[in-house]
Amino acid sequence: MRQLAGEFFMNGDIACAEGAISAGCRFFAGYPITPATEIAERMAERLPEVGGLFIQMEDELASMNAILGASWGGVKSMTATSGPGFSLMMENFGLGIMLETPCVLANVQRAGPSTGLPTLVAQGDMMQARWGAHGCYSVIALSPGSPQEMYDYTIKAFNLSEKYRLPVLLMADAAVGHMSEKVVIPPPDDIKLFSRRKPTVPPEKYLPYQPGADLVPPMAIAGEGYRFHVTGLTHDERGYPVMTAEAQDKLIRRLVGKIEQNQDDIIEIESDWLDDAEVVVCAYGISARIAKFAVERAREEGIKAGMLKLVTVWPFPEQTIRQLAKKIKAFVVPEINCGQISLEVERCAGGAAATVLVPHMGGGVHRPETIVEAIRKAAR
Repeated sequence: MRQLAGEFFMNGDIACAEGAISAGCRFFAGYPITPATEIAERMAERLPEVGGLFIQMEDELASMNAILGASWGGVKSMTATSGPGFSLMMENFGLGIMLETPCVLANVQRAGPSTGLPTLVAQGDMMQARWGAHGCYSVIALSPGSPQEMYDYTIKAFNLSEKYRLPVLLMADAAVGHMSEKVVIPPPDDIKLFSRRKPTVPPEKYLPYQPGADLVPPMAIAGEGYRFHVTGLTHDERGYPVMTAEAQDKLIRRLVGKIEQNQDDIIEIESDWLDDAEVVVCAYGISARIAKFAVERAREEGIKAGMLKLVTVWPFPEQTIRQLAKKIKAFVVPEINCGQISLEVERCAGGAAATVLVPHMGGGVHRPETIVEAIRKAAR
């Protein structure tokens, strides 16, 4: 069983696949789609080498369903797609939320709507990541900005999915997916992995949806002697359907609460120059990489600019934005869309600080000068 270790030159998609291997993923089901296809190709090559299984499914609906089933069979599982496929996966993504099934879904975003620009970058699926499935629920979504982060955040996504029992999203983009850089892969023994909690009670006392103190239930594996019922219907702690408002209230409050209650453990941000900042650039993914250069340029001009990078986009770091808004003049939010996460920044700032969107419609990334100019105007 061969896992890589050392320094490599690889693109972000391949780094994502290697991160999945390092995280213990041993099942991948997917359907080719630009610009995520290299993830599937790499997994098709690598999984047999580590005792895993790759299946090319007939479509994205089946792909998402297959990884849910594999997870219930005790295997860490993953799929990867881009915009149109992401839309098709939303129904079974919602099923995964309801069934509380650990797995990872990587979306290497491209410009849309519809077929759009299949080979070119965008960040237009960020709100779909949060609200794409119907009903009330909470999600975890990470946004890498380099091939190294594609590797690192894929491992983090698997750990979070196992810990909190839900599908976790890796919201990458075409620029990062197809960018080639050095990626450092540590020895397997140096990688910290989290595996789902198993029941500690005998099979006759096991309730598959009875939560612990963190609102996350232990998860039995199919075939290990535990009896459980799995359904997308509103259910009780046994997993049996219960068609009442009371059962819905109890279940949904827990599904949302297990993320909200544990935000301090889940949310990760990176920051620079916030101590004296009057303008803070808030960005994620490839846009954060460009924005940091713009902030450095602004500070060279004497502008007190700071940088806030969202590693975790969902759940959104509301408290951080609220606290910063009391100390600064404005947030500048560059996004490769016409405004999505900027709306969250504006909501949380609550008028205490202005929010300046720097939009880009896709097909390319921001020029640093465009962000610098937005910082200049916000600082006046």
